[in-house]
Amino acid sequence: MVSIRAPGAGGCSLGVLIMILTVLRTHLTHCGNPPAVFLHQAKAECHFRAGGQGMRYLERHFINREEYAYFDSDIGHFVGRTELGVAQADYWNNDTAYMELTRAAVETFCRHNYETHKPFTEQRRVPPKVKITPTRSPSLEHQNLLVCMVSGFFPSEIQVKWLRNGVEESRVVYAQLLQNGDWTYQVDAILETVLEHRDTYTCEVEHSSLQQPLRVNWEPETSESARSKLLTGIMGFVLGVVFIIVGLIIYLKNKKGRTELRIPPNEGLLS
Repeated sequence: MVSIRAPGAGGCSLGVLIMILTVLRTHLTHCGNPPAVFLHQAKAECHFRAGGQGMRYLERHFINREEYAYFDSDIGHFVGRTELGVAQADYWNNDTAYMELTRAAVETFCRHNYETHKPFTEQRRVPPKVKITPTRSPSLEHQNLLVCMVSGFFPSEIQVKWLRNGVEESRVVYAQLLQNGDWTYQVDAILETVLEHRDTYTCEVEHSSLQQPLRVNWEPETSESARSKLLTGIMGFVLGVVFIIVGLIIYLKNKKGRTELRIPPNEGLLS
């Protein structure tokens, strides 16, 4: 608590104190309610079709997220959307030098940046990677699902087919096209079929990054699980042969060491 004692002329000092407190109160009230913030934005947009055709420059102006005026290169002048925008558009349209620069932006800004970024955007090509995998261990004469996983390609337009012995299959389900974080895409093509011996399944992919269709073959006998079982059997057979040979060598050595040298009796020895 602060105590203030007014000297001598108490009325005058009290009046000064009231004035100070009033000023402080006004200042605190003002700080508690700051003035409104006004945000002005200008956006430059370039619209075009494939190959840079129909290039269009659009310049938009906003105040507090409300568009009040814009310039469209197809129109050739500014257009106001609000009362303030109409007045501002009229001011800009009467500025000959400014309008020349703005009308030229469709070439100096849009066309220039389109040509600069085209090798990294429109002309960018990344070939797809293809892998075939069954959803479970392949079972002959039963329904099986084969998944053709196509990933890492750009642009997104792609065509994936399933072939069985060179004939296109119709019972194919396509998963949703997914976009990766590195500007590439991936998609799965799922085939439901009954596997049979000696059948060859082919996933065929056509993409703008490929000079010819990419084909990956899969056969039930050469599936990953079948190859694993085959390799396991071969390794077991080789180890068995090695153990047999080693055992035979040890047996022969032991038998040779036990052989005794027999000396015939000397029948011609004189007594």
